[in-house]
Amino acid sequence: MKDKIFAEIDAMKDEMIATLSEMVAIPSINPTEGGTGEKARAEYLTEKIKKLGLGDAENYVCIDPDGNERPNLVVKIPGETAQRLWIVSHMDIVPPGELSLWESDPYKAELRGDKLYGRGTSDNGTSLVASIYTALAFKKLGIKPKYEICLCFVANEETGSMYGIQHLIKQDIFRPDDLVIVPDMTSTDGSFIEIAEKSIFWLEFTLEGKQTHASLPQLGNNAARAANEFSCALDHALHEAFPETNDVFNDPKYSTFEPTRRRENVGSINIVPGVETFAFDCRVLPGITIEEFEKVVNKEKTDAEKKFGVKISYKYMQKETAAPVTSPEAPVVKLLADAVQDVLGVQPQIAGVGGGTCGAFFRKIGIPSAVWGLGDEVAHMPNEYTKISDLIGSSKVLAHMLINK
Repeated sequence: MKDKIFAEIDAMKDEMIATLSEMVAIPSINPTEGGTGEKARAEYLTEKIKKLGLGDAENYVCIDPDGNERPNLVVKIPGETAQRLWIVSHMDIVPPGELSLWESDPYKAELRGDKLYGRGTSDNGTSLVASIYTALAFKKLGIKPKYEICLCFVANEETGSMYGIQHLIKQDIFRPDDLVIVPDMTSTDGSFIEIAEKSIFWLEFTLEGKQTHASLPQLGNNAARAANEFSCALDHALHEAFPETNDVFNDPKYSTFEPTRRRENVGSINIVPGVETFAFDCRVLPGITIEEFEKVVNKEKTDAEKKFGVKISYKYMQKETAAPVTSPEAPVVKLLADAVQDVLGVQPQIAGVGGGTCGAFFRKIGIPSAVWGLGDEVAHMPNEYTKISDLIGSSKVLAHMLINK
């Protein structure tokens, strides 16, 4: 049976490439990042799934605060048992970033040898397309999978999942005994299986001073200088306060506190800025509470306000505390590990990461989840690509989990 299903997946290679290429041409960037959301891509997938004979997709729409429709699709294919295997992929993508760094149009898929280039090919297009064609292989061959296949395509994963998997979980469609795989954390050889994630605290700080002409700095209060020193002081204080390591996690084993985005302030070199806004991306080990974290942040904030005479405020762009760890002995982990070893011929490496995925939200409601992916680590980079061999390999790993042995 395995050979027949794998051969069918191989035979659909060109269809898989075409589907992924068509998806690339439908940008699905979150509205908060300048896009229009996932609606057009969801409409494409709904029609594609129907044409392939996989049935009608259920759409659990969430309306965000700005009135945008944020679709979440679920497609179910009956299995031999009542047990369900959920394969959860996300439809949204990140912006392309600096276009001059791209060698081709990020929204026009380009095949060069074994690599298909385009924004979203790796994150999360490969997994999404692989899951569709895994289900189609069983359907075309008339073979019932061991478990009911539940394909799940969610919105908003890249910016917090509020309108995606969090919304879907509130619909009460998941069961405690569900097997959940989130194919969204790649490793080049496919050996890595993620079972734990750190807390994610994204903060944006705004410092208010007083704008003035740069030749007369004494008449103003330079928010840029205050922001520079405050950012460095906070960076140092956080690393000093939380030096712990945890062997559950892959590299790095410690908490990370990274200054990242800095918003544009003034349009001219000869203006002292009165407002400066910058962000920190913090990935914090489980066991460190939000109260402990905020104590350090607030102390540095107060010290900087006194030192520079500025007003400092901050807000969370994302705040997710660490979920419980999925046991390496959980059925879904063992099922996936067996598939990885058999299909790819590698020894599974099971650990935690700093990145955030939909897997954490299942762990928070008591459903163990495993996060996995096959591919080079090119997500969010210019010239993002997926290897066609990885697209096929991903489908075969998913199929292996569904074969009734």
